[in-house]
Amino acid sequence: MKTTDKSGSTTSGTEMARVIRFSKTGGPEVLEIENLEIPAPASHEVRIRVKAIGLNRAESMWRSGNYIEAPVLPARLGYDASGIVDAVGSDVKHLKVGDEVGTIPAFSQNDYGVYGELILIPQHAVIKSPPLLAFEQVAAIWNPFITSYSALIDIAKVSAGEFVLIPAASSSVGLAAIQVANMVGAIPVAITRSGLKKQRLLEAGAAYVIATEEEDIVAEVMKITNGRGAEVIFDPVGGPMFAKLLESLARGGQIFLYGALSDEVTPLPLIEVLNKIPVIRGHTVWDTTKDPERVEKARKFIFKGLAEGFLEPVIAKIFPFEQIVEAHRFLESNEQIGKIVVTI
Repeated sequence: MKTTDKSGSTTSGTEMARVIRFSKTGGPEVLEIENLEIPAPASHEVRIRVKAIGLNRAESMWRSGNYIEAPVLPARLGYDASGIVDAVGSDVKHLKVGDEVGTIPAFSQNDYGVYGELILIPQHAVIKSPPLLAFEQVAAIWNPFITSYSALIDIAKVSAGEFVLIPAASSSVGLAAIQVANMVGAIPVAITRSGLKKQRLLEAGAAYVIATEEEDIVAEVMKITNGRGAEVIFDPVGGPMFAKLLESLARGGQIFLYGALSDEVTPLPLIEVLNKIPVIRGHTVWDTTKDPERVEKARKFIFKGLAEGFLEPVIAKIFPFEQIVEAHRFLESNEQIGKIVVTI
């Protein structure tokens, strides 16, 4: 049942919907589909009828209990979704029922999650979708592109001719970073473990690809850069490879650590630090998404890139909602090139 509140905003009563949660941490098998009541949005919230969900490694780390915050059980999960606005709270002015929208990672998964048929999201985490994109594509753009923009453009100010080293380059964020670097005339150097993905990464826009199991990363970077090293390194892995990345950095360059995919210790070679004088930054997308002015700048950059053909979401595989466990298994296989999307 729909009603109109005193401010004129459209709200809606409680509805039942299928939602994915987990009651204990662990592997993909802990994910369960439940029928839950989804209430009308609070004054600052938007309720969205979800059409597609984009998966992120952050969610598998959250599910397994290895994320930067601990889940309060039973826990929901998910940052990226697209769909249609079903209801809005009284304070929401920039959206209306029927709008096609996407969500951005601007909240704790202890407060909100997007794995569901019907979801509540704070208004600051909802953006009208770019024109002419399918729901599956919208679910694949925000976390990859806003994470890359946040580090490379907003903070590092990457410019034409600078070398950007991108480990885990076949991930959705890695591919987005390649595109963002190309958009501003920088030179993206993709890092991958084996040569199996080399051609695909070149086709995706990488200027160079280094396979770390087959090539010496430091020697290759120095050859590519004529001995100066990369100005920026955008690393979601950490672990033992960090020492090699530091060696590959230009003097005074910046390293962004935005993930912890390696479960091994990340060393800090002191002599190399003294030699390189690097800027080593821990980075999360929240540095941008919790600041409305920075979000708007990111939105304009991404919309411009999409409209002009510089940016394009890359989807590795699409799963139906009922196969969420299989989708998470594929997420953790490291076989994908691009974003994994779940449709409803």
